[in-house]
Amino acid sequence: MTDMTDPAMNGAESLVHTLLAAGVDTCFSNPGTSEMHFVAALDHIPGMRSVLTLQEGVATGAADGYYRMAGKTACTLLHLGPGLANGLSNLHNAKKAGSGVLNIIGEHAETHITLDAPLTSDIQGIARPVSHWVHTSTDVASLGRDAAQAVQAANTAPGQVAALILPSDTAWTEGGVVAAPLPATPRADFDRSQLEAAIAALSGPDSLLLLGGAALTEANLDLAGRISAATGCALLSEWANARMERGAGRVSVARVPYPIDQALKVLAPYKRIVLLGARAPIGFFAYPGKPAVLTADGAQIITLAETGSDLAGALAALCDATGAKDKAPAHVAVASLPDKPTGPLNPDTIAALLGRAIPQDAVIVDESVTTGRGFFKATQGAPRHVWLNNCGGSIGYGLPVAIGAAIAAPDRKIMALTGDGSAMYTLQALWTMARENLDITIVIFANRSYRILRGELTNVGVGNPGPRAIDMLSLDRPNLDWVQMSRGMGVEAEAVSDCDGLEAALQTGLASSGPYLIEAIF
Repeated sequence: MTDMTDPAMNGAESLVHTLLAAGVDTCFSNPGTSEMHFVAALDHIPGMRSVLTLQEGVATGAADGYYRMAGKTACTLLHLGPGLANGLSNLHNAKKAGSGVLNIIGEHAETHITLDAPLTSDIQGIARPVSHWVHTSTDVASLGRDAAQAVQAANTAPGQVAALILPSDTAWTEGGVVAAPLPATPRADFDRSQLEAAIAALSGPDSLLLLGGAALTEANLDLAGRISAATGCALLSEWANARMERGAGRVSVARVPYPIDQALKVLAPYKRIVLLGARAPIGFFAYPGKPAVLTADGAQIITLAETGSDLAGALAALCDATGAKDKAPAHVAVASLPDKPTGPLNPDTIAALLGRAIPQDAVIVDESVTTGRGFFKATQGAPRHVWLNNCGGSIGYGLPVAIGAAIAAPDRKIMALTGDGSAMYTLQALWTMARENLDITIVIFANRSYRILRGELTNVGVGNPGPRAIDMLSLDRPNLDWVQMSRGMGVEAEAVSDCDGLEAALQTGLASSGPYLIEAIF
């Protein structure tokens, strides 16, 4: 395909045609006046699925979830600088996850910017901290080529956030050019200069292969399991992973724990650590009197492959060099279900019930923060599934990412696991789930508090917090009523407080073909 110019085509139309030609066929939107010509182009040009969200953080999070499951970029449509600002939190998460997201951000016409109208802002300045690529299209003739470059940037491994700023006069002016797609940028080679050192390091139980990114696909985990069987090295993943393939028959990899004391204990035995798609472990926060670096003093750390490089090639090279190709992989999860718990809900009984409920090929979107720290052990023998974590730590990720995952994988059951405090940040996502009739079972862990911060008071040395401190971390007076809020958004819901109730509710939700919310109170 070559570039095509049409004197009667406006800039917005050339943008839509260029995006479709480049494989971008899904748009999560919350538009305003400056984007109306783009909205009109989406209306009369077939091929683009347009999904309306009620808040921009839902749109950006949905684009993140879409990329994780589809492996290709979706775009968002955001209104000027304030609209982009509303979406920054989940763009931060998308950037940390290595997700390809293309943000189309409306801008005033050039003649209007000089008037300093109320919505005028520094859009490029707002976009840069959460973007890898930022550009403003200044004329209709270059808009199509700018769009092709934006898609290429977003699809650069492992996935990047791109911001294309679209002035309204560029959108409405005729003379648009539909640009040909640009070739994808191949993954960089892994660091072959470190291969011999990595091979030497992986020997015995005091060595560790730490995995992240695309190393956590089923095929790559199989290679890692064979390397572990051949060398005796341990396997771990980062605490937060954009996508991990798990379940019975797959190589099971535990995560470096989130709590700093647990992480220090888990990592203490390892004298040699090879990084493959992962960063050297550090704490989420600084704590008085505790180290920020979580590995043992003097541990040798070798970076064989960064997350955007050829992780499969690095694992294959390790496999060849260690004689692991013919080994049966170690750490393969055996099909098993936890015993059925009874009584009131708590993190352990919830974990067991989830382990019993996960269906084949489900997608688990995990923003459980505190409640979910024990979920991995209870679910490792469940039917094969995919697990998506919040890699950036900015809360309000779970419900929007579930939307994108459901649209990218409509044939799979989506389970969104999130705390009540986290879910309130992007509550509007429920409305989009209902409008699109998405197959998502949502479990809200209603512990009536920012439970993680209760623990953090102790971790940072606040030994005896008073009632006002506790009050600032409590979600009561009044309690959040998730059943009423959910039904008000068009999503059927129920509240449960014991094991029998949660088991039955999970069966009902997973049997439904649309969204269903369960408020698990404990």
